[in-house]
Amino acid sequence: MSRGLNKVMIIGHLGRDPEMRYTPSGRPVTTFSVATSRSWSTVDGERHQETEWFNVVAWGNLAEICKQYLSKGQQVYIEGRLQTRKWEDKEGNKHSSVEIVANEMMMLGDRRDNSTNNHSVSEDNDAPETQAADEDEFPF
Repeated sequence: MSRGLNKVMIIGHLGRDPEMRYTPSGRPVTTFSVATSRSWSTVDGERHQETEWFNVVAWGNLAEICKQYLSKGQQVYIEGRLQTRKWEDKEGNKHSSVEIVANEMMMLGDRRDNSTNNHSVSEDNDAPETQAADEDEFPF
């Protein structure tokens, strides 16, 4: 039997402060949006920029850490999987939304500020791990 792969990695800035709520069973869930931007030049030398917005969902301990440490405008690395959520509203209209279900989060600081450390948290960790900011940390 062959296995599939559903893995997403993004680096971007939070578009809003994280919002945390609890499921009826008491499990924490936090949602927030992340904007990623890319820029390119045409053959004529004209510069273009495009921003893509992603909805992110974190569960359990990672949800609590995201709510505690993240805020609007902050740069963040998110790793997880894509999930399509479908629902029907009160009028019977069907909706769907693609979101990233996070299993790892790393807070990224301004690399020009040497006093800022990066913190990495995965779904299984209890607290952020401190990592020194290093230009070679991401190959892209």
